Amino acid sequence: MMQDGLFEKFPCDAIFGMHNMPGMPTNQFGFRTGPAMASSNRWDIVIKGVGGHAAQPHRAVDPIVVAADMVHALQTVISRSRDPLDSAVLSITQVHAGDAYNVIPNEAVLRGTVRTYTTEALDKIEQDMRRIATTLPQVYGGTGELRFVRAYPPLVNWEKETAFAAQVARDTFGDEAVDMTIPAFMGAEDFSFFLEAKPGCYLFLGNGEGDHRLASYHGMGPCQLHNSNYDFNDALLPVGATYWVKLVQAFFEQA
Repeated sequence: MMQDGLFEKFPCDAIFGMHNMPGMPTNQFGFRTGPAMASSNRWDIVIKGVGGHAAQPHRAVDPIVVAADMVHALQTVISRSRDPLDSAVLSITQVHAGDAYNVIPNEAVLRGTVRTYTTEALDKIEQDMRRIATTLPQVYGGTGELRFVRAYPPLVNWEKETAFAAQVARDTFGDEAVDMTIPAFMGAEDFSFFLEAKPGCYLFLGNGEGDHRLASYHGMGPCQLHNSNYDFNDALLPVGATYWVKLVQAFFEQA
């Protein structure tokens, strides 16, 4: 949408978005100024060794051994290179190598994700990962390559627009319905592209503790987002719709 010239085709002064949040009290609105959600980035490290017979490992360069060492080394990118007060996540989610019991494969592949709240932190993490990916395999006689894709930037709410959006919720649903202290979290959101281009706010609406699920086969509990048993609380529909109507009215009244 952004590459297709969204805001050139449809100019706007500000932009607002909403996401429901399981576990947060029903009808509770959550706001956070500044970084609210992390950047989402995916990466692959391809380790090339020399394949051979598993009975003769001395004639091979085992990429699985390199991969095992690299899994450990990558853990230091956050735990030993980052300020603990500057949150970031590096997760290794896939390890692939070989397809036979008696063969040392030619290569191994690690894959995963990196999450940060700032581009500066991401730059340093990618730099450290690239150094490890290229130099560590050389110790064993192999080679390594990092492929790093910056998929979604951090979601950063604008101060003025966040204050405005929160006030609309207070005026419509009362002070008790507004929480200005929700923590940032490492999930990502493509709405961040909009907030890079236009002032605005991305807010959260509580989906409840799961009581609405008792009448269904889902069972008890606030099933989290992206879980196969997730069940949207339909009671939120009029709440969310009312909020958007009030926000639009308030926005044009202040113009």
